[in-house]
Amino acid sequence: MRTDGPVEDLLRELAPQVLGALVRRYGHFAACEDAVQEALLAAALQWPKERVPDEPRTWLIRVAARRLIDQLRSDQARRDREVTVTTRIPRDQFLAPAADAGRTAGQDDSLVLLFMCCHPALTTPSQVALTLRAVGGLTTGEIARAFLVPDATMAQRISRAKQRIKASAIPFQLPVADERAGRLAAVLQVLYLIFNEGYVSTSGPALQRVELSAEAIRLTRTVHRMLPDDDEVAGLLALMVLTDARRPARTGPDGALIPMAEQDRSRWDREAIAEGVALVTDAMSRTRTPLGPFQLQAAIAAVHDEATRAEDTDWAQILGLYGLLEDMTDNPMVTLNRAVAAAMVHGPRAGLALLEARSADERIARHHRLDAVQAHLLELAGDHDTALAHYRTAARRTTSIPGQRYLQARAARLTIRTPQD
Repeated sequence: MRTDGPVEDLLRELAPQVLGALVRRYGHFAACEDAVQEALLAAALQWPKERVPDEPRTWLIRVAARRLIDQLRSDQARRDREVTVTTRIPRDQFLAPAADAGRTAGQDDSLVLLFMCCHPALTTPSQVALTLRAVGGLTTGEIARAFLVPDATMAQRISRAKQRIKASAIPFQLPVADERAGRLAAVLQVLYLIFNEGYVSTSGPALQRVELSAEAIRLTRTVHRMLPDDDEVAGLLALMVLTDARRPARTGPDGALIPMAEQDRSRWDREAIAEGVALVTDAMSRTRTPLGPFQLQAAIAAVHDEATRAEDTDWAQILGLYGLLEDMTDNPMVTLNRAVAAAMVHGPRAGLALLEARSADERIARHHRLDAVQAHLLELAGDHDTALAHYRTAARRTTSIPGQRYLQARAARLTIRTPQD
């Protein structure tokens, strides 16, 4: 769904709230999501031509509820459930629930959806994928790239997750404390992926989608308020805040990507950096067990952000933290970052050796970031011809237009320099 910016932003914000209102009232998660998508499409077509209603959330709920009831009536296979719904709901309330019907004071529908989609009846990958779709509003393709799997695989995973929620009759409510702890890891992973897709969009013309990263931060703050003593929640919030603090300096006036080493650090948000450093410092001081992955990533972000100049970065500390993180997660993307840190501490050949050990990993063998990092380290090592080939391969493999332009520019610079070397 793409509309004019302000309307698109409003619909993205309201979508999980509308879905929450319908699921709470009628159940039938998958059917409610279909009805909400139809209501969002109607709004996307109608609102730019006319005007946004005075109460857009109520408008969307009413339209979606009508579409849902029409669907229930017309679908013979769901006749028994239609009867259940119609006997439970008073006739005078049948068209749609009130905008806040059944809503507990202070309850955030997006947060309830978040925990609902992370129900233990689903596998962890399905929990993350479904929540990214229902709460984050990401497309199937965007989620597939986040998981490093084909689009068709992700579409099947999301479809199975919806069917499992339907079969399990999962209630629309926040889980009790004991159940909440069991779902928290998946919830945090969802929020992390939503933030990443917003901060570095994997496809399309824009480098970043601020509405996604802002929503991820908002939801994470909500979880942190609910669980103020959870160190990994605090670590994730710190990671997001510290990373987002660099956003104003990440692009030039033309929208081109500026790598961290070349950014104007006076444009970094120092207030956000102070908040993030305080969050991760407090969380790490409380942790008695080994630090969690989000605390480690936040600590790495803090080391970057506290360096007033690129050359002041404590790369040795970053290398050590990435080593701990790699041992904990076995994530190939962590290896790419560790290779860069190793190159900064021990020289580019040390970083390239780490990449060589991972080159057969099918999860990243054809991912553009592997070629991009190889190109960067080969350029540092003076092997410009091979670096040029990897920059061009990385540019072909990425689906982000700003990313393509950046990699093509790096390649073009080498084509100019190479004859002179």
